[in-house]
Amino acid sequence: MSTDAAARTTPDNRVVLRFLATPADTAAGGRSVAAGSVMEWIDKAGYACAVGWTGAYCVTAYVGNVRHRRPIPPDSLIEVQARIVHTGRTSMHVVVTVSSAPVSTRAYTPATTCVLIFVAKGTDGLPAPVPAWTPVSRSDRKLADAALDRMAARAEIKRLMLDEEYSDDSAAPRTTLRFLVPPGVVNFGGKAHGGTVMRWIDEAAYACAVGWAGASPLADHAIGVYSGGIHFLAPVRIGEVVEVDARIILTGPHSMHVSTRVSTADPRTPTVLTVATQCLSVFVVPGADGVALPVPPWQPILAEDVRLHQHAREIIALREQIVPLAASLTLEP
Repeated sequence: MSTDAAARTTPDNRVVLRFLATPADTAAGGRSVAAGSVMEWIDKAGYACAVGWTGAYCVTAYVGNVRHRRPIPPDSLIEVQARIVHTGRTSMHVVVTVSSAPVSTRAYTPATTCVLIFVAKGTDGLPAPVPAWTPVSRSDRKLADAALDRMAARAEIKRLMLDEEYSDDSAAPRTTLRFLVPPGVVNFGGKAHGGTVMRWIDEAAYACAVGWAGASPLADHAIGVYSGGIHFLAPVRIGEVVEVDARIILTGPHSMHVSTRVSTADPRTPTVLTVATQCLSVFVVPGADGVALPVPPWQPILAEDVRLHQHAREIIALREQIVPLAASLTLEP
């Protein structure tokens, strides 16, 4: 086999997407791109990278520590870089960095970096083995070490989030969206894209945050600055009823922590819900100078709200143990 032929058949461990943000990507208020749009881009690039590496259909299993370092102007050029940083038997850890640039200069600046985990699926729908990835460069080795370092904290965050129960015995500020899954959001496996589900999460969490911060004249400009602990527990299929339930579980002087759960049901039994995805997001309301404005404090009273309030503090403590990935490292060769 020639060298060129071998290169064409060797799995690629990186993907770069470039495109122009559209008005449909803009958050309410029109000042920046919606966090949900950014998470859709992250999932698409990560999916393309994972499928390119394994050569098989893949599903999103986890998205962690999506830190939106700065707002992205709505008319920006977007660059999304994804790279494999660790492989297990059937899984791939993918680091994705989203950068933006003015159209006039094309000088890209990183805005968001996060880690996703994808699982390869065989034709029988079961997890399938993936080719082993070996770090080569300095950045490969550092990112591989970072992926391994995050495993313990991620597992503990997942355990804490799965152990919590949510009911209607709550007085927390809350927004619930319900709708049918349309055909236009499915992936090649016939299920809703992980990125689409994350957009639903962002929309419900945004509505919840704005509803609480409504006293501020700039409340409609609330932006998501963090999303984490996004575990995909069950698929979301065309025609199912989707319930996206977002509630505030903790407020800080300038922030609102929103817990969001996506559940699905057969339309014939709409009250029998299965939790598909869960997420903890943080929203702030930036002032005209970009500095976060104060938000109304919320104090839990009912037992469930008190418990979830403490749960949020435990998640925050674990999150602080996870050192953010430097975008400069993820963009190195």
